[in-house]
Amino acid sequence: MKPQHSISGSVIPDRFTRWLLLTLALLALTWASAGAWAQAEDQTAGGVYISLGESLVVNYGGQGRLKYLRADISLRAANSRDAGIVRHHLPLIRGNLVLLFSRQDEQAVNTQIGREQLRQLALREINELLVEEEGRPNLVQDLLFNNFLVQH
Repeated sequence: MKPQHSISGSVIPDRFTRWLLLTLALLALTWASAGAWAQAEDQTAGGVYISLGESLVVNYGGQGRLKYLRADISLRAANSRDAGIVRHHLPLIRGNLVLLFSRQDEQAVNTQIGREQLRQLALREINELLVEEEGRPNLVQDLLFNNFLVQH
C-alpha cells in the first residue's frame, strides 16, 4: 500500500484512516461541547426557583384574639442540583417555617422592616437546617414572599 498524503511528517495511508481520524475529531468536539453545555446548565443565570407549594397558614402573636398569617414562599437555589436537594427537604423546611412564623409578634408581621427581618431570619434558619442535614452551606440563596397576608 502506498501513502497518499503527508501531514506534518506523518503519513496517512488510505481513506479509511482519514475517515477514522475525522470521526474521532468530531467525537472529541461533541464531547467537549456537551461538557460545556452541562456546565452552563448547572450555572443557571438567576438560579432555580422552588415553590414551597401550598400557602403556609399559622396563628401568631401569642394570647388574646387569634391572628392569622398566610404566606406563599419561593426559594432560590444556584443550580438544579442544589434545587433537587432543597426539594428533598421541603417538608422539613415547611415545618420549621410554620414554627418560626407562629413565634412572631405583630411588629414583625405588620411592618415592612419587620417582614424583611423575618424574611432574612427564615432564610438563615433554612440554610442552618440544610447544613445540619446535608453538610453544605448556603444551598438556598434567597427566600421570596410571593404573598404575605395577616388578619388581626
